[in-house]
Amino acid sequence: MSNDKNLFQKFSRRDILKSLGGLPLIGAVWTAGLTNTKKTKLERDFLLEKLNINASPPPATGPMSGEPLRVGIIGFGIRGEQLMRSLGFATNEWLEEMVQSSIANPNDKRLEDFKAQENLNVKLTAICDIFDVRAEKALRSFNSNGNTCKRYGSYTELINSGEVDAIIIATPDHWHAPMAIAAIEAGVHVYVEKPMTHTIEETYQLRDAVRKNPGIVFAVGHQHRQTLSFLTAQDAIAKNTLGHISLVMTTTNRNDDNGAWQYEIHPEASPETIDWNAFLGTAPQIPFNAEHFFRWRKWWAYGSGLSGDLLTHDYDRINCVLKMGIPKYVTASGGIYTHRDGRNVPDVMQINMDFPDFSTGTSQEAGKEKGMTLVYSATLGNQFERGTVLMGHDASMELGNVLTIYADPRSTKYKDLIAEGRIDPSVPIYQYDPSANGVDAVTSATAKYFANKGLLWTYRDGKRVDSTFLHIREWLSCVRNGGEPSCGIQEGFEEAITAHMGGLSYKLGRKIEWDEEKEVIISLPGEDLDAILLNNEVV
Repeated sequence: MSNDKNLFQKFSRRDILKSLGGLPLIGAVWTAGLTNTKKTKLERDFLLEKLNINASPPPATGPMSGEPLRVGIIGFGIRGEQLMRSLGFATNEWLEEMVQSSIANPNDKRLEDFKAQENLNVKLTAICDIFDVRAEKALRSFNSNGNTCKRYGSYTELINSGEVDAIIIATPDHWHAPMAIAAIEAGVHVYVEKPMTHTIEETYQLRDAVRKNPGIVFAVGHQHRQTLSFLTAQDAIAKNTLGHISLVMTTTNRNDDNGAWQYEIHPEASPETIDWNAFLGTAPQIPFNAEHFFRWRKWWAYGSGLSGDLLTHDYDRINCVLKMGIPKYVTASGGIYTHRDGRNVPDVMQINMDFPDFSTGTSQEAGKEKGMTLVYSATLGNQFERGTVLMGHDASMELGNVLTIYADPRSTKYKDLIAEGRIDPSVPIYQYDPSANGVDAVTSATAKYFANKGLLWTYRDGKRVDSTFLHIREWLSCVRNGGEPSCGIQEGFEEAITAHMGGLSYKLGRKIEWDEEKEVIISLPGEDLDAILLNNEVV
């Protein structure tokens, strides 16, 4: 190996970063020059061998062969349509929109990608949506090419119809658990969107239902678990690349009406076209309100606010890497500071999650380091990208669709290499870019936000692939071939409890504690935590 301590001195930081970004390899890693000199290769190979991080693909899923699986969809709104496209079913309206978009912008490959998508060998046999316009659009589009799709008036009718083997739930949050439990008890496989539940009690009830029916495959829609950079991060953590991680910071930054859940209200919405009572369910019984129906995420009665809607993405992204589980303490603050439009969920929120006994390992003397705080910081009034950073004693990891690791100047593990000049703390020691030299056309700030969290696409062999498609394929493979989904009931339980702790802390204005041994959120005498969580008043 080279012992040249001055190898990198003739290159500027800008030159090194430039060479990093252009490296045309899967698992692109730190390189120290613009020319492929022998010294450069020796130093790169030395560090690769030292770090020993493997660019990690997800476990292989099985074939989609055999009899077609019969799938039903409950909830055909914005997310429901997206999920159906991942399943292979696009509406006529979307297809026409994509044709026009691709003509106007040749770089728009959404239609091309959809047509190239693998056939998952399913029949979309059933739909339940309580808005006539949405249901009829689905029937017009999906009753074609040998597929027969029937509309059902209620989710119970669909589940018990005998026409579905599996269902996908894409409804407002307050319906997730009741529908999932009904399906599981009827012997129907379930894929449910996040957050897994709307209340604490439902979280236990749903877990019990899954445990009592082991033949049912249950998955939660955290599609970022298919993202290659997150899977590679797992290997880096397992090899103690960062040392003891004491702080993780992850964020939400949005600054438009769509990002703040101010969705369009359909002009044909009325008590005649919407089954309002079916929408409300156990929520407070109020007269028909189109804004509540289309913008339900803005109210605790139907949604879960930033803690359940968006924190859950970021918490689960970190949990799939660190596997730290439910925090011991959660403290939250915030308010309605940027969209004072009648909503009662906050649009600015800061949540601190403390794990006092957690450790990822150490390079220092035993006992010196223990414990971690995960900070989630969110605003719907500014879109400055702050990213996600895992901070350890020896290195920091920037985690998005691209994974980048910087050695810490005060690292114990890398102290000698830093002193020798073989590691420059201002330059990445490792970078993984699964897109290789691929170019992504991101059409909006909101799309960029989702893409960097692994929620839109990831890569397989350098080719961009829809993350939701891969997550649904994994679920269907488990139904057909056995195995466990990457985000099943245990991961969903941890996600839901953590989100509920965040909501409770915000509403109560105090630290919320989890009793790991008893598996309960600790309440004070006389407190009904679910009643507090569902309280629809503005804090």
